[in-house]
Amino acid sequence: MAFENLTARLVEVFRRLRGKGKLTEADVNEALRQVRVALLEADVNLQVVRDLIARVRERAVGEEVLASLTPAQTVLKIVYEEMTRVLGGKTARLDLGGTPPVPVMLVGLHGSGKTTTAGKLALTLRKQGRFPLLVAADVYRPAAPRQLEVVAGQAGVPFFFQGGASPPVIARLGLERARETGRDVVIIDTAGRLQVDAELMAELEEMKAAVMPRECLLVVDAMTGQEAVNVARAFHERLGLTGVILTKLDGDARGGAALSVPAVTGCPVKLVGMGEKLDALEPFHPDRMASRILGMGDLASLVEKAEAALEAEKARELERKIRSQEFTLEDYLEQLKQVRKMGPLDQLLSLIPGLGRAVPRVEVDEKELVRTEAIICSMTREERRNPAIIGASRKRRIAAGSGTSVQDVNRVLKGYEQARRLLKQLPDMEKAMRKGGGRLWQ
Repeated sequence: MAFENLTARLVEVFRRLRGKGKLTEADVNEALRQVRVALLEADVNLQVVRDLIARVRERAVGEEVLASLTPAQTVLKIVYEEMTRVLGGKTARLDLGGTPPVPVMLVGLHGSGKTTTAGKLALTLRKQGRFPLLVAADVYRPAAPRQLEVVAGQAGVPFFFQGGASPPVIARLGLERARETGRDVVIIDTAGRLQVDAELMAELEEMKAAVMPRECLLVVDAMTGQEAVNVARAFHERLGLTGVILTKLDGDARGGAALSVPAVTGCPVKLVGMGEKLDALEPFHPDRMASRILGMGDLASLVEKAEAALEAEKARELERKIRSQEFTLEDYLEQLKQVRKMGPLDQLLSLIPGLGRAVPRVEVDEKELVRTEAIICSMTREERRNPAIIGASRKRRIAAGSGTSVQDVNRVLKGYEQARRLLKQLPDMEKAMRKGGGRLWQ
């Protein structure tokens, strides 16, 4: 994830702070100095860092904090709250109100991922019961309309393009087509440039005047760092942006753009791209992102991913089996399949408090999952439901039937047993979380 290095630095800062027990003002100042360096190295805007550190220091060096029973945890809580504030404070949803069809303009530079993001947004809205239309208003980049047409087909939504017309005219005709065909949202993919220029802005202003979009969203590549702030400021001054979509947040970028853009421009980040697949578009939650950056995990997002991947009936049946401790190898195989639907395992681990730091890099071998499935399918029904009966001779038979080795069979059985033990502990973990109010700094 983009914030991996920043998270590692901040986790170390607060680990040292906790080791001191009772804090002095000098301890807090030194910790904040290290936080400042970590943020600057992550390419966060200098003024944003100064303001953040100043607010944290003002709150953290008070007598009430330094004299508290858990001063280090209290300082972490303050940093979390101020970082949430920098990221926008509260979740900003898309505004698709008004008389349909509602126009949505996507703007940005070349390479920011506008066309793919247009498809992702269309798919997201379609799943929400909307009826979007994708409009190709980029007439300059070779094959841009064709690329959007392909993306539209993958998202299962219609596509519109008018050859020979100017981008503002295409946008207006797309709106008329949506009205005629009963589409309620029009997503307009506009042209980009290698850099902001007057000609591009004039064309976008004309297009905005032609369709009066409800949302004018800037698509920004998170890997562009500080340049993202300058681009966002330039577009906002000319177009009056309503929000930002950050792409490639699952990559190796330092992440400074995510922290800087909302604070510098006042435009909220509304959506983030977390992968190349069309379903890898997520709402941006400032509080959850701050929690991830500080290494505190993001259980809410993990639960939402699980709910989206698991069928409701299967989820209820799994919960019943876990609580009654009836979790079998058949259930284990089913859950492995469901987890694969939720996304890359390293991203999932980063959402679990503490676990993402303990296992920072996990490479998932798809062939390994295929072998696991083959091994479990080579077992008899009795063996899958009661693995305790699997002895040496049965392991040899299972290995031969699945084209694997006895060591592979042992590995699968060990993985299942570890999962079963963990699931047995979930009710106790749930009680502990409720007792602690669900707050990691308490």
